[in-house]
Amino acid sequence: MRVAYNILLYLLLPYVWLRLAWRARRQRGYLEHVGERFGRYAPRPSGNLIWVHAVSVGETRAAEPLIRALARRYPGHRVLLTHMTPTGRDTGVALFGDAVTRCYLPYDYPGAVERFLKHFRPATGILMETEVWPNLVRACGVHGIPLYLANARLSEKSFAGYRRIARLASQSFAGFSGVAAQSEDDARRLRALGAGSVRVTGSIKFDVDPPADQLELGRAWRREWGAQRAVLLAASTREGEETLLLEALEAVRLPGLLTVIVPRHPQRFDEVASLLAGRGIPFQRRSGQTAIANDTQVLLGDSMGEMFAYYAACDVAFIGGSLLPLGGQNLIEACAAGKPVLIGPSTYNFAEAAELAVRAGAAVQLPDAASIAREAARLLRDRDAAQRMGKAGTAFCAAHRGATAKVLELVQLKDQVTSDR
Repeated sequence: MRVAYNILLYLLLPYVWLRLAWRARRQRGYLEHVGERFGRYAPRPSGNLIWVHAVSVGETRAAEPLIRALARRYPGHRVLLTHMTPTGRDTGVALFGDAVTRCYLPYDYPGAVERFLKHFRPATGILMETEVWPNLVRACGVHGIPLYLANARLSEKSFAGYRRIARLASQSFAGFSGVAAQSEDDARRLRALGAGSVRVTGSIKFDVDPPADQLELGRAWRREWGAQRAVLLAASTREGEETLLLEALEAVRLPGLLTVIVPRHPQRFDEVASLLAGRGIPFQRRSGQTAIANDTQVLLGDSMGEMFAYYAACDVAFIGGSLLPLGGQNLIEACAAGKPVLIGPSTYNFAEAAELAVRAGAAVQLPDAASIAREAARLLRDRDAAQRMGKAGTAFCAAHRGATAKVLELVQLKDQVTSDR
């Protein structure tokens, strides 16, 4: 099975280059550091390294409390943070600056993986969520590098996909030294795929503290926009959701409403701007750095690293990726910021967190855009109800903190020679 997997990888190599070029049409960052994707790196930093892999934006933000905890517990080690997307890398820069070493994780070609591990020689590796690459896991075992899966989640859909390659999946999941699962359901599926030493720790995302500077920035925005103006945030929206939401909001007719739209992917900023212009909706862009006019109906949040500021500035937050069958995005940050949360019907990526938030009174799940618009209007008119939901959100997050400490209990570092080559 592994031989067939590797043959397929090499057959797909031309497609890999084409895909990089295609994605670079919308995001030039895909043409930068290309050598790293094949195991070619700048000189290794001196000293011992703890390697944390976070694919993109969401995983990088989720990894923040773990990375900071690792730095405190192991001051003699430096964190190596790897990504797969330019936006993930940019998020790492915004969160950690020069405090970590960062690069792209290579594609799962045996030679590239071997070069990566021999070059950086990490004391241990921690993969965030469910990033399982057969050659990478196997090579870590060969080199004696303990490898962990943290904040692991596995939906029924993904589980079914792995079951189609059961033998290869079983070999890969069995290669982890430990797995920290978000929920009992995740743990059950992971064990069924061959993972051992599975522990339910909850989600590390509950341990993210809203940055004080971001909260103050959001409060400053709100003072500029007008304290009495109703503000609805559409956070992390995906393609097609903006149109549905804008059409639904037209029907509720809430005078003076400012809708703030923050697309999930930055390469869609211009696309959403064109959508707003095409519909004749008065809008401004956050990147314009100008005061919001009274007749502006939509603020396009085309900035990176300011999501908590957007949460602090709004009255009600709708979490995108949930209106269409895309599995939803992280609602925990909005709850942590003390905002009432609305979600659509599709939440399989965050199933347990969504269910718990609804049960706690911190979120309301609704079947379609029209229902979301009506509930948003109700909460924007009923400030007391919105405030109660916001308080329920902060209590909900506080009750589920502690996953980071449990993950640290799993992680073991192998002895490592600190001298450079």
